Amino acid sequence: MIDDIIINRMIEAAILARENAYAPYSSFAVGAAVYAENGIIYSGCNIENSSYGATNCAERTAIYKAVSEGNRKIHAVAVVAGMKSEKPVYTSPCGICRQVISEFGDEDTPVIMAVSKEEYRIITLKELLPDTFKLDK
Repeated sequence: MIDDIIINRMIEAAILARENAYAPYSSFAVGAAVYAENGIIYSGCNIENSSYGATNCAERTAIYKAVSEGNRKIHAVAVVAGMKSEKPVYTSPCGICRQVISEFGDEDTPVIMAVSKEEYRIITLKELLPDTFKLDK
């Protein structure tokens, strides 16, 4: 399990990443942060596209940044989301992001859904995605 210091650092990174969200179509800004096996927190924001299928979620942006730096294991994910001009709301990762988290985490990976550093909920990936799709590696 991760400690309160890491949780607060992750939420802060997700809050900052949310400020960079490119969401001209939905105005739903998302920031995410992942705590990787090397001890580094990688952050990302959602990036929309007029061809909606080309949109990338904040969680995947952060995970892909970690993976592109050689980290194949994540220990936790934090998400901060909401309408751009409003206070964040508790938001869980979408189904695609849940599957990506399962690829680089495990069923006990904590998913932190935050509205601030003081207000957050933690659930495990298994609670979000009880039946992951995994190939034998």
